[in-house]
Amino acid sequence: MQTEIIDIERLGTDADAVGHLNNGKTVFVPLGCPGDKVEIEITKEQDRFARGFIANIIEPSPLRVAPRCTYFEECGGCDWQHVSYDYQLKAKRQSVVDALARIGKIEHADELVSACVASKHEYNYRNKIELAAHEVGSSLEIGFNKRKSDQLIKNESCPLFAKKFEKAPKALRGSLRFLLQNKNYAPLLRIGIRAATNTSDCEVALYTPPGPFPRAQAVKIIRQALPKATSIVRVLLKGNAAERKVHKVEVLHGKGGIEEKLNGFTYHLSAPSFWQVNSRGAEVLVETVLDFLDVNGTDFVVDLYAGAGTFTLPLAARAESVAAVESYGPAVRDLRKNLERNDLYAEVIGGDAAREIAHFKHIDALVVDPPRSGLDKAVVDALLNLKGLQKIAYVSCNPSTLARDLEQLTKKYTIAQVVPVDLFPQTNHVETVVLMSRAKE
Repeated sequence: MQTEIIDIERLGTDADAVGHLNNGKTVFVPLGCPGDKVEIEITKEQDRFARGFIANIIEPSPLRVAPRCTYFEECGGCDWQHVSYDYQLKAKRQSVVDALARIGKIEHADELVSACVASKHEYNYRNKIELAAHEVGSSLEIGFNKRKSDQLIKNESCPLFAKKFEKAPKALRGSLRFLLQNKNYAPLLRIGIRAATNTSDCEVALYTPPGPFPRAQAVKIIRQALPKATSIVRVLLKGNAAERKVHKVEVLHGKGGIEEKLNGFTYHLSAPSFWQVNSRGAEVLVETVLDFLDVNGTDFVVDLYAGAGTFTLPLAARAESVAAVESYGPAVRDLRKNLERNDLYAEVIGGDAAREIAHFKHIDALVVDPPRSGLDKAVVDALLNLKGLQKIAYVSCNPSTLARDLEQLTKKYTIAQVVPVDLFPQTNHVETVVLMSRAKE
Protein backbone atom coordinates (compact mmCIF):
# COMPACT_ATOMS: atom_id res chain seq x y z
CA MET A 1 0.00 0.00 0.00
CA GLN A 2 1.32 3.48 -0.91
CA THR A 3 2.48 5.67 1.97
CA GLU A 4 3.25 9.38 2.10
CA ILE A 5 4.21 11.98 4.71
CA ILE A 6 1.84 14.97 4.82
CA ASP A 7 0.84 17.89 7.03
CA ILE A 8 -2.73 17.97 8.37
CA GLU A 9 -4.00 21.45 7.49
CA ARG A 10 -7.54 21.72 8.79
CA LEU A 11 -10.66 19.88 9.93
CA GLY A 12 -13.11 19.10 7.16
CA THR A 13 -16.84 19.74 7.10
CA ASP A 14 -17.40 16.08 7.91
CA ALA A 15 -15.53 13.82 10.31
CA ASP A 16 -12.19 13.73 8.43
CA ALA A 17 -9.21 16.07 8.56
CA VAL A 18 -7.74 17.50 5.36
CA GLY A 19 -4.24 17.67 3.88
CA HIS A 20 -2.56 17.47 0.48
CA LEU A 21 -0.48 14.79 -1.19
CA ASN A 22 2.82 15.64 -2.86
CA ASN A 23 1.01 15.65 -6.21
CA GLY A 24 -1.34 18.39 -4.95
CA LYS A 25 -4.45 16.26 -4.48
CA THR A 26 -6.61 16.88 -1.44
CA VAL A 27 -6.55 13.91 0.92
CA PHE A 28 -9.10 13.15 3.64
CA VAL A 29 -7.74 11.51 6.79
CA PRO A 30 -9.76 10.32 9.81
CA LEU A 31 -8.48 11.28 13.27
CA GLY A 32 -6.02 13.87 11.97
CA CYS A 33 -5.45 17.11 13.89
CA PRO A 34 -4.46 20.42 12.24
CA GLY A 35 -0.72 20.88 12.71
CA ASP A 36 0.08 17.15 12.73
CA LYS A 37 2.88 15.81 10.52
CA VAL A 38 1.83 12.24 9.77
CA GLU A 39 2.66 9.26 7.62
CA ILE A 40 -0.50 8.05 5.94
CA GLU A 41 -1.41 4.96 3.99
CA ILE A 42 -3.45 5.86 0.92
CA THR A 43 -6.51 3.65 0.61
CA LYS A 44 -8.22 5.36 -2.34
CA GLU A 45 -7.04 7.80 -4.98
CA GLN A 46 -9.24 9.38 -7.64
CA ASP A 47 -8.73 12.18 -10.14
CA ARG A 48 -9.44 15.02 -7.72
CA PHE A 49 -8.96 13.62 -4.21
CA ALA A 50 -7.66 10.75 -2.12
CA ARG A 51 -8.40 9.03 1.17
CA GLY A 52 -6.05 7.53 3.68
CA PHE A 53 -5.46 6.73 7.32
CA ILE A 54 -2.71 7.62 9.75
CA ALA A 55 -0.04 4.93 9.99
CA ASN A 56 2.30 7.00 12.18
CA ILE A 57 2.20 10.42 13.86
CA ILE A 58 5.63 11.90 13.20
CA GLU A 59 5.07 15.26 14.91
CA PRO A 60 1.84 15.73 16.89
CA SER A 61 0.07 19.08 16.65
CA PRO A 62 0.02 21.37 19.70
CA LEU A 63 -3.76 21.29 19.22
CA ARG A 64 -3.87 17.53 19.77
CA VAL A 65 -5.27 16.38 23.14
CA ALA A 66 -5.83 13.01 24.77
CA PRO A 67 -9.35 11.64 24.10
CA ARG A 68 -11.34 10.95 27.23
CA CYS A 69 -13.12 7.90 25.83
CA THR A 70 -11.34 4.54 25.68
CA TYR A 71 -13.31 3.63 22.56
CA PHE A 72 -12.82 6.91 20.68
CA GLU A 73 -10.72 5.64 17.78
CA GLU A 74 -13.17 2.79 17.12
CA CYS A 75 -16.55 4.31 17.96
CA GLY A 76 -18.49 6.22 15.32
CA GLY A 77 -20.19 8.56 17.79
CA CYS A 78 -17.40 11.17 18.08
CA ASP A 79 -14.99 12.68 15.55
CA TRP A 80 -12.94 15.31 17.37
CA GLN A 81 -12.12 14.20 20.93
CA HIS A 82 -8.44 14.40 19.93
CA VAL A 83 -8.70 18.12 19.06
CA SER A 84 -8.62 20.96 21.62
CA TYR A 85 -12.09 22.34 22.34
CA ASP A 86 -11.15 25.94 21.50
CA TYR A 87 -10.10 24.83 18.04
CA GLN A 88 -13.29 22.78 17.60
CA LEU A 89 -15.29 25.98 18.10
CA LYS A 90 -13.21 27.85 15.52
CA ALA A 91 -13.56 25.00 13.02
CA LYS A 92 -17.34 24.89 13.43
CA ARG A 93 -17.66 28.62 12.88
CA GLN A 94 -15.49 28.34 9.78
CA SER A 95 -17.64 25.50 8.40
CA VAL A 96 -20.67 27.79 8.60
CA VAL A 97 -18.79 30.69 6.97
CA ASP A 98 -17.56 28.42 4.16
CA ALA A 99 -21.02 26.97 3.48
CA LEU A 100 -22.67 30.39 3.35
CA ALA A 101 -20.03 31.78 1.02
CA ARG A 102 -19.64 28.75 -1.26
CA ILE A 103 -23.17 27.33 -1.41
CA GLY A 104 -25.29 30.30 -0.39
CA LYS A 105 -23.31 32.90 -2.34
CA ILE A 106 -23.64 35.14 0.75
CA GLU A 107 -21.41 38.20 0.53
CA HIS A 108 -19.39 39.15 3.63
CA ALA A 109 -20.25 35.80 5.26
CA ASP A 110 -17.24 36.10 7.56
CA GLU A 111 -18.60 39.38 8.94
CA LEU A 112 -22.10 37.97 9.52
CA VAL A 113 -21.10 34.84 11.43
CA SER A 114 -20.40 35.38 15.12
CA ALA A 115 -18.08 33.26 17.26
CA CYS A 116 -19.43 29.80 17.97
CA VAL A 117 -21.21 29.71 21.34
CA ALA A 118 -19.47 27.12 23.50
CA SER A 119 -21.33 24.31 25.20
CA LYS A 120 -21.50 24.64 28.98
CA HIS A 121 -20.11 21.11 29.17
CA GLU A 122 -17.56 19.57 26.81
CA TYR A 123 -18.56 16.08 28.03
CA ASN A 124 -21.63 14.60 29.75
CA TYR A 125 -23.88 16.98 27.80
CA ARG A 126 -26.04 14.49 25.90
CA ASN A 127 -29.51 13.71 27.24
CA LYS A 128 -29.98 10.79 24.85
CA ILE A 129 -27.98 7.90 23.43
CA GLU A 130 -28.99 4.92 21.31
CA LEU A 131 -27.52 1.42 21.34
CA ALA A 132 -27.83 -0.72 18.23
CA ALA A 133 -28.83 -4.39 18.43
CA HIS A 134 -27.61 -6.92 15.86
CA GLU A 135 -28.14 -10.65 15.63
CA VAL A 136 -24.74 -12.29 15.23
CA GLY A 137 -25.21 -15.99 14.59
CA SER A 138 -27.34 -17.32 17.41
CA SER A 139 -26.65 -14.45 19.81
CA LEU A 140 -27.74 -10.82 20.15
CA GLU A 141 -25.03 -8.16 20.29
CA ILE A 142 -25.76 -4.69 21.74
CA GLY A 143 -23.51 -1.66 21.50
CA PHE A 144 -22.48 1.39 19.44
CA ASN A 145 -21.58 1.21 15.77
CA LYS A 146 -17.90 1.21 14.91
CA ARG A 147 -16.51 4.12 12.90
CA LYS A 148 -17.65 3.76 9.25
CA SER A 149 -18.85 0.21 9.91
CA ASP A 150 -21.97 -1.79 10.78
CA GLN A 151 -20.03 -3.76 13.37
CA LEU A 152 -20.65 -3.06 17.05
CA ILE A 153 -18.44 -2.00 19.94
CA LYS A 154 -19.37 -3.25 23.39
CA ASN A 155 -18.85 0.07 25.17
CA GLU A 156 -19.03 -0.01 28.94
CA SER A 157 -19.82 3.70 29.09
CA CYS A 158 -20.26 6.88 27.04
CA PRO A 159 -18.59 10.04 28.40
CA LEU A 160 -20.87 12.26 26.31
CA PHE A 161 -24.00 10.96 28.08
CA ALA A 162 -25.48 12.36 31.30
CA LYS A 163 -22.95 11.62 34.04
CA LYS A 164 -25.32 9.79 36.38
CA PHE A 165 -26.15 7.34 33.57
CA GLU A 166 -22.76 7.29 31.84
CA LYS A 167 -22.35 3.53 32.45
CA ALA A 168 -25.86 2.60 31.31
CA PRO A 169 -24.61 0.76 28.17
CA LYS A 170 -22.78 -1.84 30.24
CA ALA A 171 -25.62 -2.11 32.76
CA LEU A 172 -28.23 -2.89 30.11
CA ARG A 173 -26.24 -4.84 27.55
CA GLY A 174 -25.61 -8.15 29.30
CA SER A 175 -29.03 -8.79 30.79
CA LEU A 176 -31.09 -7.69 27.80
CA ARG A 177 -28.80 -9.55 25.42
CA PHE A 178 -29.61 -12.89 26.99
CA LEU A 179 -33.32 -12.18 27.51
CA LEU A 180 -34.10 -10.97 24.00
CA GLN A 181 -32.04 -13.35 21.86
CA ASN A 182 -34.98 -15.81 22.04
CA LYS A 183 -36.09 -16.33 18.43
CA ASN A 184 -39.76 -16.47 19.48
CA TYR A 185 -39.73 -12.79 20.45
CA ALA A 186 -39.98 -9.78 18.17
CA PRO A 187 -36.34 -8.80 17.47
CA LEU A 188 -34.80 -5.92 19.38
CA LEU A 189 -33.64 -3.27 16.91
CA ARG A 190 -32.16 -0.67 19.23
CA ILE A 191 -32.34 0.77 22.74
CA GLY A 192 -32.87 4.46 23.42
CA ILE A 193 -31.92 5.97 26.78
CA ARG A 194 -33.05 9.55 27.48
CA ALA A 195 -32.11 11.28 30.74
CA ALA A 196 -33.46 14.74 31.54
CA THR A 197 -30.89 17.41 32.36
CA ASN A 198 -33.04 19.56 34.65
CA THR A 199 -35.13 16.86 36.36
CA SER A 200 -34.33 13.36 37.66
CA ASP A 201 -36.31 11.52 34.94
CA CYS A 202 -34.80 8.79 32.77
CA GLU A 203 -36.49 6.59 30.18
CA VAL A 204 -35.42 3.36 28.48
CA ALA A 205 -37.10 2.72 25.12
CA LEU A 206 -36.93 -0.69 23.45
CA TYR A 207 -37.52 -0.49 19.68
CA THR A 208 -38.98 -3.61 18.06
CA PRO A 209 -41.41 -4.60 15.30
CA PRO A 210 -44.83 -5.86 16.44
CA GLY A 211 -44.89 -9.37 17.85
CA PRO A 212 -44.53 -11.37 21.08
CA PHE A 213 -42.39 -9.70 23.71
CA PRO A 214 -41.38 -10.55 27.32
CA ARG A 215 -42.73 -7.33 28.84
CA ALA A 216 -42.62 -8.24 32.53
CA GLN A 217 -39.16 -9.83 32.33
CA ALA A 218 -37.76 -6.85 30.42
CA VAL A 219 -39.07 -4.42 33.04
CA LYS A 220 -37.60 -6.49 35.86
CA ILE A 221 -34.18 -6.66 34.23
CA ILE A 222 -34.07 -2.96 33.32
CA ARG A 223 -35.12 -1.85 36.79
CA GLN A 224 -32.39 -4.01 38.28
CA ALA A 225 -29.80 -2.61 35.85
CA LEU A 226 -30.99 1.02 36.05
CA PRO A 227 -32.90 1.52 39.32
CA LYS A 228 -33.27 5.26 38.58
CA ALA A 229 -35.22 4.68 35.36
CA THR A 230 -38.60 6.39 35.78
CA SER A 231 -40.10 5.12 32.53
CA ILE A 232 -39.73 2.00 30.37
CA VAL A 233 -41.49 1.79 27.02
CA ARG A 234 -41.59 -0.42 23.98
CA VAL A 235 -41.75 1.45 20.66
CA LEU A 236 -43.28 -0.68 17.91
CA LEU A 237 -42.00 0.18 14.44
CA LYS A 238 -43.63 -0.71 11.15
CA GLY A 239 -42.08 -0.92 7.71
CA ASN A 240 -38.37 -0.28 7.22
CA ALA A 241 -36.74 0.13 10.64
CA ALA A 242 -34.46 2.86 9.28
CA GLU A 243 -37.51 5.03 8.50
CA ARG A 244 -38.58 4.93 12.17
CA LYS A 245 -42.31 4.82 11.45
CA VAL A 246 -43.94 4.39 14.85
CA HIS A 247 -46.93 2.08 14.98
CA LYS A 248 -47.52 2.21 18.73
CA VAL A 249 -45.84 2.98 22.05
CA GLU A 250 -46.46 0.54 24.89
CA VAL A 251 -45.83 1.86 28.38
CA LEU A 252 -44.26 -1.01 30.30
CA HIS A 253 -43.41 0.89 33.48
CA GLY A 254 -43.69 4.38 34.91
CA LYS A 255 -44.51 7.70 33.26
CA GLY A 256 -44.43 6.77 29.58
CA GLY A 257 -41.99 9.63 28.90
CA ILE A 258 -39.73 12.04 30.70
CA GLU A 259 -40.35 15.47 32.12
CA GLU A 260 -37.80 18.14 31.23
CA LYS A 261 -37.60 21.82 32.16
CA LEU A 262 -36.33 24.43 29.71
CA ASN A 263 -36.31 28.23 29.99
CA GLY A 264 -38.89 28.11 32.78
CA PHE A 265 -41.32 25.75 31.00
CA THR A 266 -42.08 22.08 31.66
CA TYR A 267 -42.07 19.61 28.77
CA HIS A 268 -43.36 16.05 28.52
CA LEU A 269 -41.33 14.08 25.98
CA SER A 270 -42.33 10.67 24.67
CA ALA A 271 -39.67 8.35 23.26
CA PRO A 272 -40.36 8.99 19.54
CA SER A 273 -40.45 12.81 19.86
CA PHE A 274 -37.47 14.84 18.73
CA TRP A 275 -35.66 16.89 21.37
CA GLN A 276 -32.29 18.60 21.18
CA VAL A 277 -29.70 16.26 22.71
CA ASN A 278 -28.04 19.14 24.59
CA SER A 279 -30.63 20.76 26.86
CA ARG A 280 -28.29 23.54 28.01
CA GLY A 281 -27.54 24.33 24.39
CA ALA A 282 -31.25 24.30 23.55
CA GLU A 283 -31.75 27.01 26.17
CA VAL A 284 -29.23 29.16 24.26
CA LEU A 285 -31.11 28.56 21.00
CA VAL A 286 -34.39 29.67 22.55
CA GLU A 287 -32.88 32.77 24.16
CA THR A 288 -31.18 33.77 20.88
CA VAL A 289 -34.41 33.41 18.89
CA LEU A 290 -36.57 35.24 21.44
CA ASP A 291 -34.14 38.15 21.81
CA PHE A 292 -34.11 38.74 18.08
CA LEU A 293 -37.80 38.27 17.31
CA ASP A 294 -38.77 40.45 20.29
CA VAL A 295 -42.44 39.47 19.89
CA ASN A 296 -45.14 41.23 21.89
CA GLY A 297 -48.85 41.05 22.64
CA THR A 298 -49.87 42.23 19.17
CA ASP A 299 -47.84 39.76 17.07
CA PHE A 300 -48.95 36.64 15.22
CA VAL A 301 -46.08 34.13 15.14
CA VAL A 302 -45.74 30.83 13.28
CA ASP A 303 -43.49 28.00 14.47
CA LEU A 304 -42.77 25.62 11.58
CA TYR A 305 -41.49 22.12 12.39
CA ALA A 306 -42.53 22.80 15.97
CA GLY A 307 -41.74 19.39 17.43
CA ALA A 308 -42.73 19.06 21.09
CA GLY A 309 -42.77 22.85 21.49
CA THR A 310 -39.21 23.98 22.23
CA PHE A 311 -39.97 27.39 20.71
CA THR A 312 -43.79 27.25 20.70
CA LEU A 313 -44.19 27.54 24.47
CA PRO A 314 -42.01 30.62 25.07
CA LEU A 315 -43.52 32.26 21.98
CA ALA A 316 -47.06 31.54 23.22
CA ALA A 317 -46.18 33.25 26.51
CA ARG A 318 -45.25 36.46 24.67
CA ALA A 319 -47.21 36.81 21.42
CA GLU A 320 -50.86 37.61 20.86
CA SER A 321 -51.29 34.35 18.95
CA VAL A 322 -49.10 31.47 17.79
CA ALA A 323 -49.62 28.74 15.20
CA ALA A 324 -47.42 25.65 15.54
CA VAL A 325 -47.09 23.34 12.53
CA GLU A 326 -45.79 19.79 13.02
CA SER A 327 -46.40 16.68 10.88
CA TYR A 328 -45.10 13.95 13.21
CA GLY A 329 -47.92 12.44 15.25
CA PRO A 330 -46.08 11.66 18.52
CA ALA A 331 -44.61 15.18 18.59
CA VAL A 332 -48.04 16.74 17.96
CA ARG A 333 -49.48 14.85 20.92
CA ASP A 334 -46.59 15.95 23.15
CA LEU A 335 -46.96 19.55 21.96
CA ARG A 336 -50.64 19.65 22.90
CA LYS A 337 -49.86 18.21 26.35
CA ASN A 338 -47.05 20.68 26.90
CA LEU A 339 -49.21 23.70 26.08
CA GLU A 340 -51.92 22.45 28.40
CA ARG A 341 -49.66 21.69 31.36
CA ASN A 342 -48.05 25.15 31.07
CA ASP A 343 -51.47 26.83 30.80
CA LEU A 344 -50.67 28.25 27.38
CA TYR A 345 -52.53 28.32 24.08
CA ALA A 346 -51.33 28.00 20.51
CA GLU A 347 -53.10 26.69 17.44
CA VAL A 348 -51.53 23.29 16.83
CA ILE A 349 -51.71 22.21 13.19
CA GLY A 350 -50.83 18.60 12.52
CA GLY A 351 -49.81 18.93 8.90
CA ASP A 352 -47.08 19.33 6.33
CA ALA A 353 -45.20 22.62 6.59
CA ALA A 354 -45.16 23.19 2.81
CA ARG A 355 -48.93 22.79 2.59
CA GLU A 356 -49.87 24.71 5.74
CA ILE A 357 -47.63 27.75 5.28
CA ALA A 358 -49.52 28.65 2.09
CA HIS A 359 -52.74 29.13 4.11
CA PHE A 360 -51.40 32.03 6.18
CA LYS A 361 -52.12 35.47 4.75
CA HIS A 362 -50.21 37.54 7.29
CA ILE A 363 -47.43 36.59 9.73
CA ASP A 364 -45.41 39.01 11.86
CA ALA A 365 -42.59 36.65 12.83
CA LEU A 366 -41.60 33.08 12.02
CA VAL A 367 -39.40 30.34 13.47
CA VAL A 368 -38.29 27.44 11.26
CA ASP A 369 -36.35 24.47 12.66
CA PRO A 370 -36.39 21.89 9.85
CA PRO A 371 -34.69 18.49 9.64
CA ARG A 372 -31.21 18.11 8.11
CA SER A 373 -32.71 18.17 4.61
CA GLY A 374 -33.67 21.83 5.15
CA LEU A 375 -36.75 23.61 3.83
CA ASP A 376 -38.98 22.23 1.12
CA LYS A 377 -38.89 24.46 -1.97
CA ALA A 378 -42.60 25.17 -1.49
CA VAL A 379 -41.87 26.55 1.99
CA VAL A 380 -39.15 28.83 0.64
CA ASP A 381 -41.46 30.07 -2.12
CA ALA A 382 -44.25 30.74 0.39
CA LEU A 383 -41.91 32.74 2.64
CA LEU A 384 -40.79 34.82 -0.31
CA ASN A 385 -44.42 35.57 -1.20
CA LEU A 386 -45.65 36.48 2.29
CA LYS A 387 -46.33 40.22 2.38
CA GLY A 388 -46.29 41.11 6.07
CA LEU A 389 -43.58 38.83 7.44
CA GLN A 390 -40.91 41.02 9.09
CA LYS A 391 -38.59 38.61 10.92
CA ILE A 392 -37.43 35.01 10.47
CA ALA A 393 -35.33 32.90 12.82
CA TYR A 394 -33.97 29.89 10.94
CA VAL A 395 -32.52 27.17 13.19
CA SER A 396 -30.46 24.58 11.34
CA CYS A 397 -28.35 21.51 12.09
CA ASN A 398 -26.89 21.36 8.56
CA PRO A 399 -24.80 24.30 7.22
CA SER A 400 -25.06 23.02 3.62
CA THR A 401 -28.87 22.91 3.36
CA LEU A 402 -29.08 26.10 5.41
CA ALA A 403 -26.84 27.89 2.90
CA ARG A 404 -28.86 26.52 -0.02
CA ASP A 405 -32.08 27.92 1.46
CA LEU A 406 -30.49 31.26 2.35
CA GLU A 407 -29.42 31.81 -1.25
CA GLN A 408 -33.15 32.03 -2.07
CA LEU A 409 -34.43 33.71 1.10
CA THR A 410 -31.96 36.57 0.81
CA LYS A 411 -33.84 37.72 -2.28
CA LYS A 412 -36.42 39.21 0.11
CA TYR A 413 -34.77 39.09 3.55
CA THR A 414 -31.56 40.56 4.95
CA ILE A 415 -29.37 38.52 7.28
CA ALA A 416 -28.84 40.40 10.52
CA GLN A 417 -26.68 37.81 12.26
CA VAL A 418 -25.59 34.17 12.06
CA VAL A 419 -24.96 32.47 15.42
CA PRO A 420 -23.32 29.02 15.51
CA VAL A 421 -24.10 27.19 18.76
CA ASP A 422 -22.13 24.11 19.78
CA LEU A 423 -24.72 21.56 20.82
CA PHE A 424 -22.42 18.67 19.89
CA PRO A 425 -18.90 18.96 21.40
CA GLN A 426 -16.37 16.34 20.25
CA THR A 427 -18.20 15.95 16.92
CA ASN A 428 -18.14 17.87 13.64
CA HIS A 429 -21.81 18.87 13.95
CA VAL A 430 -22.97 22.42 14.69
CA GLU A 431 -26.35 24.08 15.22
CA THR A 432 -26.83 27.50 13.63
CA VAL A 433 -29.36 30.28 14.19
CA VAL A 434 -29.81 32.73 11.32
CA LEU A 435 -31.68 35.93 12.15
CA MET A 436 -33.28 37.70 9.19
CA SER A 437 -35.39 40.80 8.61
CA ARG A 438 -37.41 41.78 5.58
CA ALA A 439 -35.32 43.81 3.19
CA LYS A 440 -36.44 47.35 2.38
CA GLU A 441 -38.06 47.45 -1.05
